[in-house]
Amino acid sequence: MTIRVANAPCSWGILEFDGMAEPIGAMRVLDEIAASGFAGTELGDWGFLPTQPSALREVITSRGLELVGAFVPVPLSQPDQADAGIATAVKTARLLAEADANAFIVLSDDNGTDPVRTQMAGRIGAEHGLSDAQWDVAANTANRLAQAVLDATGLKTVFHHHAAGVVETPQETAALLSRTDPDLLGLCLDTGHWTYGGGDPLAAIQEWGERIWHVHFKDCDGQVAADVARREGDYFSAVQQGVFCELGKGVVDFPAIVQALQARAYGGWIVVEQDVLPSMGTPLLSAVRNRGYLARLGL
Repeated sequence: MTIRVANAPCSWGILEFDGMAEPIGAMRVLDEIAASGFAGTELGDWGFLPTQPSALREVITSRGLELVGAFVPVPLSQPDQADAGIATAVKTARLLAEADANAFIVLSDDNGTDPVRTQMAGRIGAEHGLSDAQWDVAANTANRLAQAVLDATGLKTVFHHHAAGVVETPQETAALLSRTDPDLLGLCLDTGHWTYGGGDPLAAIQEWGERIWHVHFKDCDGQVAADVARREGDYFSAVQQGVFCELGKGVVDFPAIVQALQARAYGGWIVVEQDVLPSMGTPLLSAVRNRGYLARLGL
């Protein structure tokens, strides 16, 4: 099966955290995604791209792109916020569906909002985790959300483990996935976040291959990660220091990961994510280099 490659607005500094990057216009981002050779993109924050379906469809298709996902952060372990999170996911899914996008809702915890998880990202221990009751709440919210999205739009949902959220490590991802319906909720494997959270993406493919419906390619600079851990820095400082570097410049073994995905006949999208800030160079040039790197891997 053919793997296709996309890039995401976060590679142009369009991050879900306020004030971390200078804004870049959405049309420029789309133009540069297309110009650098990618075939698709994700939605980005609500309002970054048009929220009227026909306008969204036009700006995507006129550039020869496909819309393949939309990131939706929800405070999964907080039951009083579940209904609002589900409503946001359904609203986002309706926009995708009405714009004729065959895309995933990419569900994540509302990362970067819990001060302990944000401070300890990359070095999470069992003492920082959820209780069994909280895991049950998180899984129930994820199941309800995926069912609501499917019922309203026919679209499916994948879960994105994420540093500085309550589901960061491989063990935490397993705790959530084991409590959720495998027919309803897939896994978005993010190679950089899995690595930063202490895991091996190759092991994740072996363990969760049937649940992996969507993939984010993000690299992780091991020296930066070690430096942040040594000085006890938080997640935001790691991003600002460039922990998620250009593909092939960190510790993630992308050649082996591509082979492992192909061996499992993965036929979905790979979405490049390189969290960048204004001090990190020119996003277009990084995108061109990232696309060239993937081309050398046969993608």
